[in-house]
Amino acid sequence: MYRLFLLIALSATLFSCKKDDTSTTSQPTPIAASSQLNVAYGTAQLQKMDIYLPANRSLTTTKVLVVIHGGAWSQGDKADMNIYIDTLKKRLPTYAIININYRLAVNALTTFPTQELDVKAALDYIIANSNNYLISNKIVLLGVSAGAHLALLHSYKNSNATVKAVIDFFGPTDMAAMYNSPAPLAPPSSIAQLFNGATPTSNPAAYMQSSPINYVTIQSSPTLILHGGNDPLVKPSQATALRDKLLITGVSNQYVFYPTEGHGWEGANLTDSYNKIESFLTQYVQ
Repeated sequence: MYRLFLLIALSATLFSCKKDDTSTTSQPTPIAASSQLNVAYGTAQLQKMDIYLPANRSLTTTKVLVVIHGGAWSQGDKADMNIYIDTLKKRLPTYAIININYRLAVNALTTFPTQELDVKAALDYIIANSNNYLISNKIVLLGVSAGAHLALLHSYKNSNATVKAVIDFFGPTDMAAMYNSPAPLAPPSSIAQLFNGATPTSNPAAYMQSSPINYVTIQSSPTLILHGGNDPLVKPSQATALRDKLLITGVSNQYVFYPTEGHGWEGANLTDSYNKIESFLTQYVQ
């Protein structure tokens, strides 16, 4: 009897240990945050992106913020946005943040729609590789100046369920108006450069097809517009014209106006902009 009891007790102990071992080894391995710089989404030198992936990401929950730099379409680099990346990562810790470059309009071979096509190619790459990066297809576009123009243009021209929201920091919205009613430091020639020197009269199609305001529909993504009252490069009327078109069309939007700011700002107003972005995305990106 004693030997039988001992065997039963020993079997129970071994079974208990086996259960404990199984439960320990079945715990999922945490996914660490990672960064991948200068990832190619095309064959051209400037078709590169920096990818910042959060910890514990997944295909269903990890939203994507795509950042697009400015520079009048002919200058600038994704590195210009690096000073904002850390803040965006802290403010939006569950988002993947992707900072993209695009080919610049510096010669006849890279005029519009090269920049528009590059933004689309970058997003196509991101979506096609979402399984590899463990990110969802819920995308937000954030652009600054010319980058905001490209963000708006892509979002409105490609109305679908993928782009959940677009954030516009003082972007041009009506290219013919930019040329015909120029801001103090943005002469018509700087606009025409995007179209290989063409004007709204000589190439009206190019100006129409490059203007986000012309592509607003009821399906357009919710839009957050931020603009300064003293902007010397993009008139506030570019922002209010878009706001009005969105309102008339019935598209969710928010217009934030900083009366004393120019083409970019810092300090308390930049903090306020980040607050507005967080609130907007919480409301519209589920």
